[in-house]
Amino acid sequence: MTKTELAKQIRAVSYLTGEFVLRSGNISNFYWDKYRFESHPGLLTAIAAEMAKLLPSECDGLAGLELGGIPLATALSLQTGLPCFYVRKEAKTYGTCNLIEGGAKEGSRFVVIEDVITTAGQVCTSIEQIRSKGYTVEHVVAAIDRQAGGTAKINALGCSFTSVFTLAELEE
Repeated sequence: MTKTELAKQIRAVSYLTGEFVLRSGNISNFYWDKYRFESHPGLLTAIAAEMAKLLPSECDGLAGLELGGIPLATALSLQTGLPCFYVRKEAKTYGTCNLIEGGAKEGSRFVVIEDVITTAGQVCTSIEQIRSKGYTVEHVVAAIDRQAGGTAKINALGCSFTSVFTLAELEE
């Protein structure tokens, strides 16, 4: 599948119109329902294949952010052979009390994997949390960049950011 065909299919299954409150609190008249493309095996596989092209040459693992980044990181892990770790929004209060699940080795270098980035509020919070646990994060890869300020916030944390698609590309 070409990248243009993938864009058309993502738009067909996950682009919704109406009035939506985003995580940032902003109101939008459209929404990318990532669960619709993440629950579609063919689309998930194709998106992961495109994400694999964007990974840095050196990393120890993929850090999938709860919840939308987890299926993408898992699919990407299956394609690349890189270990996949799951980052909670907050550490659980029972059992192992982990923020990062999957048994990551101390000092590992992660690439953060996310679905849709708008203002990058949760992504930046997660990067800071991951770093506070002694891991390195220098790269973020997402499926969709809504081009609403997220790139600048991620860059301000000293991370590069790239996405399979930008909003402009999906609107073509």
